Amino acid sequence: MDNLPEHLVWEILSRIKKTSDRNNVSLACKRLYYLDNAQRHSLKVGCGMDPANEALTCLCTRFLNLSKVEITYSGWMSKLGKQLDDMGLFILANHCPLLFDLSLSYCTFITDVGLRYLASSSKLSSLRLNFTPRITGCGILSLVVGCKNLSRLHLIRCLNVSSVEWLEYLGKLGTLEDLSIKNCRAIGEGDLIKLGHGWQKLKRLQFEVDANYRYMKVYDRLSVDRWQKQHVPCENMLELSLVNCIISPGRGLACVLGKCKNLGKIHLDMCVGVRDFDIICLSERSRDLRSVSFRVPSDFSLSSLVNNNLRLTDESLKALAQNCSKLESVRISFSDGEFPSSSSFTLSGIYCLIRKCPVRHLALDHVYSFSDVGMEALCTAEHLESLELVRCQEISDEGLQLVSQFPRLCVLRLHKCLGISDDGLKPLVGSFKLDFLAVEDCPQVSERGVQGAAKFVSFRQDLSWMY
Repeated sequence: MDNLPEHLVWEILSRIKKTSDRNNVSLACKRLYYLDNAQRHSLKVGCGMDPANEALTCLCTRFLNLSKVEITYSGWMSKLGKQLDDMGLFILANHCPLLFDLSLSYCTFITDVGLRYLASSSKLSSLRLNFTPRITGCGILSLVVGCKNLSRLHLIRCLNVSSVEWLEYLGKLGTLEDLSIKNCRAIGEGDLIKLGHGWQKLKRLQFEVDANYRYMKVYDRLSVDRWQKQHVPCENMLELSLVNCIISPGRGLACVLGKCKNLGKIHLDMCVGVRDFDIICLSERSRDLRSVSFRVPSDFSLSSLVNNNLRLTDESLKALAQNCSKLESVRISFSDGEFPSSSSFTLSGIYCLIRKCPVRHLALDHVYSFSDVGMEALCTAEHLESLELVRCQEISDEGLQLVSQFPRLCVLRLHKCLGISDDGLKPLVGSFKLDFLAVEDCPQVSERGVQGAAKFVSFRQDLSWMY
């Protein structure tokens, strides 16, 4: 190794991706040790650091070019030693001048003081906080004031973040491109208006309300007025994911749906109040849409949904088929319910999408309207490459046997389907049509029955979900 040119050794090290392999190589000789120190840009640590602050200091001193750091304490117990605290963030801020990406998960000892230390990291552009319960909105505000280049912010289960002045400041700063807020109980849909002109820069938004607190969220009068009067520019939005949100006509997030012009991917999961009108407007504006995912209630037991047209129907799917000629990924799912919905998406709407759009990936979950007739319709799906069927109980062996006639299908996933058995897979055995077949928790399908049905087969049987 001593006779190899520097650039060649550097290239060899750069091709080693696994952390354990790099650690082993760095112990081989001093030359590799020092080169690895200079080349190491990312670090992931957690429960193994004890004492935490001293260990982090050693690592930051050794790896001077760290730009990405992930600290996670998932599964931590007190016997594993004290967690990293605020002083740990002080160490990062002072020893890692190149730090631009930081992720903190289950760091329960870190408070707003630690975020104030981190505010001196001028290059920090990406921050992810997952279950950091002692951090509040004041701490996040102090950080965003100091970190002027913050373009990506993810907050997950930050239960004490209530004030949203930081969101208003980020809107004025105009640097945020990726915002994710999930299960932060004190932040509601109406708070997003505080982003103001920052909507214009935003490219990706994920907003998820804790399902247990969804119906406790209400709009205050001022928030409603601001949503209705303020222009929400969403021209640059590329991805939008909303989970357990209340979408009221003409206000709140409904304003966002109607103003996205370049959206490429949308995911709506159990969002109460979404109407066909919202999806029709979206399809007319975002004609480059490539991926849609809808998860809606199976049973409309809520009176607000029974008495109003606050639900999605085939009209939404037909509008997408008519206006979005690039749509290639479709996922439709119904949540668990005592009674399946008969008034929402049907085979007619799904077939319209398949017929008019170049759909390559189709996933159907708990869609009772999809039966053997639907499988027959897919025989004409010229672009379909991947099909996933979950809890589609109306499909029998007769419908499954039609898979051998699908023009381009190469990936098939079957989960918790009660009506299919080994007989449905027999036409595929030995045909080598499928590249990949996954069968999980289908009680009538055996491990022997899937053998030879694809080039690669995955089989799992756990029937506890049935009882």
